[in-house]
Amino acid sequence: MAENNKETTVPSGVTVKKEQNNAPKKRAQPLIRGTRDLSAKSVAVKQQGRSPKKIPGQAATSDTVEFEESKLRNRNSKRPNNRNNKNREDKLVSEFEERVLDIARVTTVVKGGRRFSFSAYVVIGNRKGKVGFGHGKANEVPDAIKKAVRNAQTHLITVPIIDKHTIAHDVTGKYLSSRVLLKPAPKGKGIIASGTVRTVTELAGYSDIYSKSYGSRTKMNTAKATIKALEKMRTVEQIAELRDVSVEALKSKVA
Repeated sequence: MAENNKETTVPSGVTVKKEQNNAPKKRAQPLIRGTRDLSAKSVAVKQQGRSPKKIPGQAATSDTVEFEESKLRNRNSKRPNNRNNKNREDKLVSEFEERVLDIARVTTVVKGGRRFSFSAYVVIGNRKGKVGFGHGKANEVPDAIKKAVRNAQTHLITVPIIDKHTIAHDVTGKYLSSRVLLKPAPKGKGIIASGTVRTVTELAGYSDIYSKSYGSRTKMNTAKATIKALEKMRTVEQIAELRDVSVEALKSKVA
């Protein structure tokens, strides 16, 4: 035993082979999960926004239960309330009155032949100063009308109504080759206009207007020209400010 403990010197240039240890390696013992208290760890994990791990055979701690309840509340709060959204859409649709100006059958020529669809033009308004024009295209007429209504809802404009029946001044709107002239009318005169201009002005909330159309008389161009004219409309206060006069003086001058 003493001889084995002595150090041996090896001459230079001589390689010594180490003996290989053929003894089987010991496998690492698997970690045995105990029933230790993880309340502190649960709090730390909860602060990081992750759910604490559950250990088999261990009762759920108060932190774990609280985290699960908060997670359930957050999930319910993020869930969309389809009933409220539907009621909001129904209220928006019921507030506006819609009228179909024209429905046309259109054809698209493709490599395989012809494809037929329907194109719809719709005007919507609440008769309180809001009006919009929309266009929709689909394979069926009802779908085309629905698309046109949604398109009109995204293009609503607000127009001023003077004394709840007419416009404040003369105005002209132009779209492509169509031009529409609108003039104020006394109360009780009615809307003297073509069918397309009458539809747009009635849904906007006017009851007395003179109008004249020039150029192209197509329904789409005339409706858009009328919308352009209404967009240029100004209130009495804006006109009085531009002319540097009082509102009372301007109204008395008009009367």
